[in-house]
Amino acid sequence: MGIEFSKPLTATQTPIPGVILYELPVHGDNRGWFKENWQREKMLALGLPDFVPVQNNISFNEKAGTTRGIHAEPWDKFISVATGKIFGAWVDLRQGPSFGAVFTTVMDPSQAIFIPRGVGNAFQTLEDNTAYTYLVNDHWSADAQGQYTFLNLADEQTAINWPIPLGQAELSEKDKNHPRLAQVTPMAGRKTLVLGADGQLGRALRTLYAGDASVEFAARDGFDLSNPDSYTGRNWRNYATIINAAAYTGVDTAETPAGRTQAWAINATAVADLAKVATAHGITLVHISSDYVFDGTTNLHTEDEALSPLGVYGQSKAAGDLAAATVPRHYIIRTSWVIGDGNNFVATMASLANRGIKPAVVNDQTGRLSFTTDIAAAIKHLIDTGAAHGTYNLSNDGEPQTWADIAADVYELTGHHRADVTGTSTADYFKDKNAAPRPHHSTLDLAKIKATGYTPAPAAQRLREYLAFMSPIT
Repeated sequence: MGIEFSKPLTATQTPIPGVILYELPVHGDNRGWFKENWQREKMLALGLPDFVPVQNNISFNEKAGTTRGIHAEPWDKFISVATGKIFGAWVDLRQGPSFGAVFTTVMDPSQAIFIPRGVGNAFQTLEDNTAYTYLVNDHWSADAQGQYTFLNLADEQTAINWPIPLGQAELSEKDKNHPRLAQVTPMAGRKTLVLGADGQLGRALRTLYAGDASVEFAARDGFDLSNPDSYTGRNWRNYATIINAAAYTGVDTAETPAGRTQAWAINATAVADLAKVATAHGITLVHISSDYVFDGTTNLHTEDEALSPLGVYGQSKAAGDLAAATVPRHYIIRTSWVIGDGNNFVATMASLANRGIKPAVVNDQTGRLSFTTDIAAAIKHLIDTGAAHGTYNLSNDGEPQTWADIAADVYELTGHHRADVTGTSTADYFKDKNAAPRPHHSTLDLAKIKATGYTPAPAAQRLREYLAFMSPIT
């Protein structure tokens, strides 16, 4: 039977999750035929992942009955037939509930199939002079073969019904000796790498992902953002996501010569380096931004507001945002007034209250607290749900407050008097101090992240819980 011409481009999900079969339009006449074998724009519209192929391989097979596989490789593949016809067989060898699932079909040049990382690929030629071609999104290397997962073509459990019996087919000795399914170690999924794992957000992420072997945590001694070797000494094909919870947060020291250099190195240059890695390897980059990228002249900040940082810290964070946004798969999480396990405003106010100190606290800066438990949960939500990539504001919910309002709440919740806190202006508080300029309005519009199905808890609720965890509320 010849090639079917002029079929519409269609996509069909197979029984193996992520394995998609495509019918390709082939146009022919008395001279031969032509097809668009891979057309990124049209196929993305049909649900093909933007897998960014970097290498094109062709397997030429002289005789019908040539049988190759079953090999699961550590990259994605887009497979088609250039000439001839094959019986294709695919087995899910990934760790998870679909391990062992099988899909088979006959393919000629009018079909193509997308095979995700970890799905075993095999084919048997049904015609002489068959050319089997595939695009892959990582460069083949000899050391990569050590990460393959193999299954025997004759495995009884998957019971693939080869058109030409394997005893009559042409097989390699290696393929004859691969293990049965019961002896196969499933290919683990791609991992998540959390950077800045010892900071306030890093600690919250450690708690959230506790026991999840697919998540790695790296503090500065495990991944030095300022060291170029950090970006080249890791097999990035094994990672799906980088969560960058590391940052230089010395708002005032960033205004000093040494601090300025460090702020730009960590908040901007390192993010650009991570962006290059993420783009090259198809990794999702999660980056944490700040209300300091704005000048604070707008009462409520939306995600599409133009960047307008006032000081060095804000400028370095804004530069990092621009670098992170170049990654095709990115989430920029813009936060304000972060509170977690570590040194922070709430912990300081609770300490002052318990020591009987009556502080003057700024009352002309307005915003909302962002508790790290909620930031971490929002990050996981965006990743797990596959929300649209882009920038998301994230703070806790509720009415905006000043720092003085929050300090008074802390005093009251710890059994002290609200009146022990007095208000003062930013200008008076920082008079005669070397301080960075602060935005006066830091309230973030939360409509976009709420539209994804995630609603942050009210800041007042989280403040009570946080202080109760620190010490009993009296």
